[in-house]
Amino acid sequence: MKRHVLCLAASMAFAVPALAQNSVTLYGVIDEGLNYTNNVRGNHNYELASGFAQGSRWGLKGAEDLGNGLKAVFQLENGFDVNTGRLNQGGRMFGRQAFVGLSSPYGTVTLGRQYDALVDYLAPTTANGNWGGYLLSHPFDNDNTDNSFRVNNTIKYASPDYSGLQFGGTYSFSNDTGFSNNRQYSIGGQYQNGGLLVAAAYLQANNPGLTTGGAIATNDANFASSRLRVFGGGINYTFGPATAGFVYTNTNITNPTSGAYLTAADSLVPITGPLAGSTLTGLKFQNFEVNGKYQLTPALYVGAQYVYTMEKYDTSLGGVKPKIHTFGLMVDYNLSKRTDVYIQGAFQKVAGDSTGSSLDHAYIPGADDVSSTSKQAVARVGIRHKF
Repeated sequence: MKRHVLCLAASMAFAVPALAQNSVTLYGVIDEGLNYTNNVRGNHNYELASGFAQGSRWGLKGAEDLGNGLKAVFQLENGFDVNTGRLNQGGRMFGRQAFVGLSSPYGTVTLGRQYDALVDYLAPTTANGNWGGYLLSHPFDNDNTDNSFRVNNTIKYASPDYSGLQFGGTYSFSNDTGFSNNRQYSIGGQYQNGGLLVAAAYLQANNPGLTTGGAIATNDANFASSRLRVFGGGINYTFGPATAGFVYTNTNITNPTSGAYLTAADSLVPITGPLAGSTLTGLKFQNFEVNGKYQLTPALYVGAQYVYTMEKYDTSLGGVKPKIHTFGLMVDYNLSKRTDVYIQGAFQKVAGDSTGSSLDHAYIPGADDVSSTSKQAVARVGIRHKF
């Protein structure tokens, strides 16, 4: 017995230094609330909905010290719906993130399902990618600043912080015999100095949503198309309790065939009006966002946003140029360091030229469905808990 005790003690003595070099963290967010939408295909709608200020999730992340400044790192992050317990992100077990890689003083290289450079660098300058969340996204989240899609089969590089400057990029394989069929690449960077934050990013994807195993899978893409290009820049400035920001993004979608925010009953192609019977060849969105946030007390802030979107709808018979106005508001109060309650509201109006398609109807990301008119409003009361 004494021999067994001595062996166990010796094993523990050797194990403690090894364990000290490793770390694994369990974390998560549970976001739940009540939504009211004034027009869902002509009707009012009340619903409990999950993951608006932040997507509900739980995850594991960790690191192992390999010596000489080198570490092995990993992260597995699951998205779920609080009301039903179902998996989000197309039913994937770790649909938000799943990667492994190496970190060193020269940067971090990771492989797996990850965020692109738009999400990593540009999104934090937007209201939806910073403090506002899903309800304050740009129309159809056309620029992915609210992370509608992740990129599969991805190699990512992220630089260390060089006196406030960080940059990086991604390359996502198609995993197809056609090398460029549903691949993606992106690059971006941001600079922070005191209250100033400046960021820019670019993304291109070939055939996003047109294969199930490529960079942007069929059940992940915001728009399935032959090509997606997005670029943009943003600036935030914080002075005292106030933060003001401006963001510009430009999205070019070639030969779009479907949209994730539209149901099977909706169509991107014109079904009425002078363009009826034509072929849709392209969609372009230019988003101009002004946002602001004011910290009234250490526990309470209020934020507001306005987005002006210029849309270009191109068909084989010509093109039209609708406009979209989106307003967002949020009030958030911290009950503790980990729990807060909030109120949100969003209003959208589609104006200008008519496309003759479902895009003529307002549709706020997060609404239960498309409006029967060119206007839609959504209000939400929510609670969020972090662990």
